Amino acid sequence: MPMNPTCRSRRFPHLGGLGLVFGVLILMMLPLGSMADEIDAALIDLSDRSFEVKQAAVDVIAAGGDPRAGTLLEALLGGNLYARESDRRPVLVAPSPGGYRLTDALDGSDLGEVERGAVKKITINNRMRNQLRTAIAALTLASPDPEIRLKAAQQMLGDANPIVVEAIRDQLGREDDQRVRDYLDLSLALASLRDEAPAARLAAVNALSGSLYPAARNALTKLLSDEPDPEVRAAAERSLAAIEQKLKLNAAAETLFFGLSLGSVLVLAAIGLAITFGVMGVINMAHGELIMIGAYTTYLVQQAMPGFLDYSLFVAIPAAFVVAGLLGVLIERSVIRFLYGRPLETLLATFGISLILQQLVRTTISAQNVAVQNPSWMSGALQINPALALTYNRLYILIFALMVFVALLLILKRTALGLQVRAVAQNRAMARSMGVRSARVDALTFGLGAGVAGVAGVALSQLTNVGPNMGQAYIIDSFMVVVFGGVGNLWGTLVAGLTLGVANKLMEPWAGAVLAKILVLVFIILFIQKRPRGLFPQRGRAADG
Repeated sequence: MPMNPTCRSRRFPHLGGLGLVFGVLILMMLPLGSMADEIDAALIDLSDRSFEVKQAAVDVIAAGGDPRAGTLLEALLGGNLYARESDRRPVLVAPSPGGYRLTDALDGSDLGEVERGAVKKITINNRMRNQLRTAIAALTLASPDPEIRLKAAQQMLGDANPIVVEAIRDQLGREDDQRVRDYLDLSLALASLRDEAPAARLAAVNALSGSLYPAARNALTKLLSDEPDPEVRAAAERSLAAIEQKLKLNAAAETLFFGLSLGSVLVLAAIGLAITFGVMGVINMAHGELIMIGAYTTYLVQQAMPGFLDYSLFVAIPAAFVVAGLLGVLIERSVIRFLYGRPLETLLATFGISLILQQLVRTTISAQNVAVQNPSWMSGALQINPALALTYNRLYILIFALMVFVALLLILKRTALGLQVRAVAQNRAMARSMGVRSARVDALTFGLGAGVAGVAGVALSQLTNVGPNMGQAYIIDSFMVVVFGGVGNLWGTLVAGLTLGVANKLMEPWAGAVLAKILVLVFIILFIQKRPRGLFPQRGRAADG
């Protein structure tokens, strides 16, 4: 037989502070039947007019260990819990033609339809809201799901309620997820900052030294303005100094990452040009448009397989290579082959081709930018620590750029085509005398460089807008990278691209993006005055001619 509220209140007078802990211990010692009676009585007490009785009922429900209690308390906190007038049982309601359809708040069973006057909303006050938040956090902290525990630990930050602190200490002893442990340790330290004993506050300040969590920095900053104890205040200043030093190091690491990311983009954009310019001596002003073709190929592949976005890039990469490569062979066979040895005419002809390709895209696809979506595995960021996160799209593109570089290096060093390309680059006449078909090598080399440009377009489509003019943003940078690294040298292209990317990002905070590019350009001009053949000079016809 359930106890009446008065009798239950004598057993558990409002469980504030550590009372919930003692209540849990008492409930654990009770027989199962008695515990069930207590919870049933607490459910009825939620509809009592007295807020003190309701608060005591919440404590009993939270301490009862029922896995469904969290859902019930969340409904109460959200103002969605009602009580039936007939038996005061907590229910959830949904509007229906005849009034409300009721659902049991604890087990979710269907209780049928009733008139609107048959249920009454259970009201709470601000004190109960704080109590409910604490109880819900304590319940979720014991969840078997580490993500739920992590969210609960984050919600507890700065809560000095003795019940919360005790729940944190209890969970800390059995927590096996390091992320959750870090937040629990942080919560205990933040709670200890409010302790009356200077020794406890001093220990908390030392525990927070070097912490990268914003909550730790904010709490220590506030403590400095309020702390009467000089020893604790001095320790807080040292801890804040350690935090600031770590934040600077993480900011430098983030700048380096963004610099390498920009550098990887420059490498991808320039590496195809390094092949054609270095081997063939062709100034290809349509190289940026070949990058654009690769980006639009990615867009068309995504349009062709809308239900398989996460796999679209694996189709787009070879497709862009083939499309841009074939277009490159067509350009070489139809235009470039007649202009060898005439660089100015080659420049003008390829500039005209770039305009034709831009207009072709405007006419056949769209004059406006098109949306290329990121797959789910490229969305979000890799959280290194609370102050440093590396975005997945830039991280994958950095890795992809290195893979493309290694693949090209293997092609040029380990294949018959690569051997012929190097032979023609170093001495075309001698290569011809040895039976190398230089015209065929030129076409395949130009096609290879164009195909790599198309692959670069796939990567760039994940970082920037895809439009008819996107190639123009990379053609100048590509030539800068190739000239700085050494015409036709892949290692020079890699080092130059990454170096210029990092240099840009290092100068941007104090010089701005535009001035940083100007300074880089001035540096390259001065560098070329001293070393006209770049960082890694290429031997052979292209270098000597």
